[in-house]
Amino acid sequence: MRQNRVDRLTEDDRRRFEGLFLPHLDAAYNLACWIIRHDQDARDVVQNAYVKAFKGFHRFQGHTNSRAWCLTIVRNAAYDWLNGRAPEEMLVPYDEEKHADIIPMNAAEGDLTSEERKQQLKRALDRLPLELREVIILYELEGLSYKETAAALEIQVGTVMSRLSRARRRLQEGSEYGT
Repeated sequence: MRQNRVDRLTEDDRRRFEGLFLPHLDAAYNLACWIIRHDQDARDVVQNAYVKAFKGFHRFQGHTNSRAWCLTIVRNAAYDWLNGRAPEEMLVPYDEEKHADIIPMNAAEGDLTSEERKQQLKRALDRLPLELREVIILYELEGLSYKETAAALEIQVGTVMSRLSRARRRLQEGSEYGT
């Protein structure tokens, strides 16, 4: 009878996995929340992603960025979850003409408290198409480099830069026109 690869992981492998990937648990949950948009479902996605990462740990190359590798697995798990449960309109790819609307802000910047600014930013990010939102989340909020973001999203660095530019422009236009 063939042994499962997980059964063959040593205690050192388990400790190495925990040391490399548990520090990224908050970033994984944050990314899943922004993609899934529901707390408990995001927690389930992260849990499933970490199980997949653990099962596939034998494929992890030590020279690979553990954060990007982990977030790639979380992102893929989130998309798998969406594909299995979400309505089709949530999965529509970004279309510049269709999604080029300005994101309005609700109050003048100087009149907002810190909590109101956070809520305003959350609403603005929620209105971005998923392809733009995930790039902003990984690069701006999680602090990944262009290269790490590209690796996590499995896209080219130039695509990361382009999507960041579009997302920033949409967020900026929304704050300029809001009242």
